[in-house]
Amino acid sequence: MRLSRFFLPILRETPKEADIVSHRLLLRAGMIRQEGAGIYAFLPLGLRVLNKVCRIVREEQDRSGAIEMLMPTIQSAELWKESGRYDDYGKEMLRIKDRHEREMLYGPTNEEMVTEIFRAYVRSYKDLPLNLYHLQWKFRDEVRPRFGLMRGREFLMKDAYSFDLDQEGARHSYNKMFVAYLRTFARLGLRAIPMVADTGPIGGNLSHEFIILAQTGESEVFCHRDFLEVAVPDASVDFDDVAGVQAIVDRWTSLYAATSEKHDEAAFAAIPEADRVSARGIEVGHIFYFGTKYSAPMKAVVAHPDGSEKPVHMGSYGIGPSRLVAALIEASHDEAGIVWPEPVAPFRVGIANLKQGDAATDAAAGELYAALQARGVEVLYHDLDERPGSKFATLDLIGVPWQILVGPKGLKEGKVELKRRAGGDRELLSPADVLERLAPVRA
Repeated sequence: MRLSRFFLPILRETPKEADIVSHRLLLRAGMIRQEGAGIYAFLPLGLRVLNKVCRIVREEQDRSGAIEMLMPTIQSAELWKESGRYDDYGKEMLRIKDRHEREMLYGPTNEEMVTEIFRAYVRSYKDLPLNLYHLQWKFRDEVRPRFGLMRGREFLMKDAYSFDLDQEGARHSYNKMFVAYLRTFARLGLRAIPMVADTGPIGGNLSHEFIILAQTGESEVFCHRDFLEVAVPDASVDFDDVAGVQAIVDRWTSLYAATSEKHDEAAFAAIPEADRVSARGIEVGHIFYFGTKYSAPMKAVVAHPDGSEKPVHMGSYGIGPSRLVAALIEASHDEAGIVWPEPVAPFRVGIANLKQGDAATDAAAGELYAALQARGVEVLYHDLDERPGSKFATLDLIGVPWQILVGPKGLKEGKVELKRRAGGDRELLSPADVLERLAPVRA
């Protein structure tokens, strides 16, 4: 993509309304625009990142055996009255009426709706286990929306919902999501620590939040230092291996880790002082097992092998991709701007033509741009007539992982400069060597 043909409204000044790093950089880098309190439009650069986050989330959900669907944003209040949550949920639920005075709501979560879909079609234990997920926009009317995408009112969520015959099966479904989440966050470039957590309005008696440590985290968390080194399961993990998946979960839950709501001072004090970590954390995922909390009142029952009918056991599993965009920035930035992990960067490579209009630099930059595109590399070519310092600042601000700086001085020696955004390392290489480094041709 040529920058001259792209929509990238960079802000040179720090917005006054932005209180935390991610909010400031998202606005400055032209990734989002506020359209209302806690409501944001994703501009082209931000949407590229959001789509990459969603792709990785989908791939790991699919790998674990979950099946994607799509539920509507507007839900009937009757479903929530069946489960008993309509009056209990509070003012965070946006309640509306249609032209026929039917009570509706803008969904803050989908346990009721997915349970209604399940009970309409599934009758037998032979159809279990089942895990359905979707990515959908949600709305929670926060009393004080703040921190940009970290605590907005409208947000994108991945929700998965598992259905099992009994508690034993439900625990395996929970464990599969636990492992899938470890892999998802690792692929996004994050070290996420599963911590015992409060179930909140979702309910149930088993829950873990996945927390990344960051100085700007919203809450205090506590864990054993060894969590920073535990190996994440690789792509060979067999999600049908009950004992194997349980062993992974056991390893990741064998050490102390808890959010402030579940913190046990005595247990934490028993850890050797050098191994205690007390830090700020950002929640990037939350999983729940809640048994028959929804299936019993909503009569989502299946026939068991002995002929009896009983409510299914359920769990739900959430990741907020829009929130993750902000969390990634909180975890990876510097004074110059965003430092994206490569898997989610909006463009992998940026080319800066340091003397726009010069025949040699125009030709060299254009050839590199065409060659990278031909090899399938996502590249942003900064071809605007701006000073070199301005081009450096833009590429650093938006966090392009690799930057090719094409200037007349280097070209006289047949070289261009290759800069790595993370760490700032620079090398002088021939254009051919740059292509081999960033986009080798494979037989």
